[in-house]
Amino acid sequence: MRIGIVSDIHCNIAGLKSALDVMGEIDQLLCLGDSIFEYRFSNEVVAELRTQDALVIQGNHEETFFGIGGVRARAAPSIEEDHALWLADQPLRRDIVLDGRRLHLCHSTPWEPRGAYIIPENREMARFGDTDTDVMMYGHTHRQTIQTLNNTLIINPGSAGDARDSSNGRRLSCAVLETDPLSATIIDYDATPL
Repeated sequence: MRIGIVSDIHCNIAGLKSALDVMGEIDQLLCLGDSIFEYRFSNEVVAELRTQDALVIQGNHEETFFGIGGVRARAAPSIEEDHALWLADQPLRRDIVLDGRRLHLCHSTPWEPRGAYIIPENREMARFGDTDTDVMMYGHTHRQTIQTLNNTLIINPGSAGDARDSSNGRRLSCAVLETDPLSATIIDYDATPL
């Protein structure tokens, strides 16, 4: 099975569509949160995720938007209510099994409190390997990584919408997970303007 992974789209529909192009044919799309950006909503991004039947989780930007501070932002007449309700209904984390592989999806960390920025050089990375899963996926940092710790494959695809990773020249990125044999690849790309 070939699984596409995106995170931190931040309302960038061109970035998401370019990710779908560079990933090629995939069997399932996963989004690790922050499909929207602060108090901005993107009907186009959410519609594309829904069209792709993506498994989506919320990130800190969704939590902000759908929290008490986002009341005014949610009242914007341009927001398609069906898309907002769908995104609000997505979980903060997911444990799923695809092709016999146990996957954990979280935006920042699988432990509480959420929100820490765990970059590849951080000693807290080791905690990702302490989970009972085959593949641990997270976003939030906009820093890509693929590592194996304690037989757990750890993937952060970087950002499909807001490039901040100097290690790849601040390009957008996504990842592809192959389930048999288990392996992952990061793909760097530039968004094609719409």
